[in-house]
Amino acid sequence: MVEKSFESVLIEQCAPTLAGMKPANMFIFKSCGRRAVYAKADCWSCRLEPYGIAVCILKECGGSFLVYVYRKAWLDRIIKSPMISSFLTGIGYDTVSSGIALTQLSDRLCLKKEFPHEIGIFLGYPFFDVLSFIENNGRNYVFCGYWKAYFNPSVARKRTDQYKKCAGIYKRMFESGTPIMRLIVAA
Repeated sequence: MVEKSFESVLIEQCAPTLAGMKPANMFIFKSCGRRAVYAKADCWSCRLEPYGIAVCILKECGGSFLVYVYRKAWLDRIIKSPMISSFLTGIGYDTVSSGIALTQLSDRLCLKKEFPHEIGIFLGYPFFDVLSFIENNGRNYVFCGYWKAYFNPSVARKRTDQYKKCAGIYKRMFESGTPIMRLIVAA
């Protein structure tokens, strides 16, 4: 099996964020070169910063890295919205900034006790779907696409279709030679 490049996985998994349709995506990148993965993440974070996009590694386990790609201003708005801020504060997060909250999310991911299902908030999933997922232990959903939806299945289906279409278009463009920087939609 051929190892995919960091860039090809970035395009395949994060196209909706790069296109400005979604506040964040994440992916697992497998590599035996720890330093190289961190260097790639740092390099892309610097290159994408003028577009308001950041790249960070939330968790490392063996040769697998959980890479998080997000639009900073959008995530800040989500984290600071009163309802979400209240929820996150209630479960121990500091919502002063998305950077602090992401550090705490990373810590929770690395503790390996229980998976932090509030991660859906950090991926831009509808708040009430995230709450319902937690309350229902992932069961009783009405639609499963990018996330498990408990309300508005038609909206979730439409959004999932849009994300998949975007990912397909971006992948084809990248594979036919379009540089990543030409695929970024400014905030």
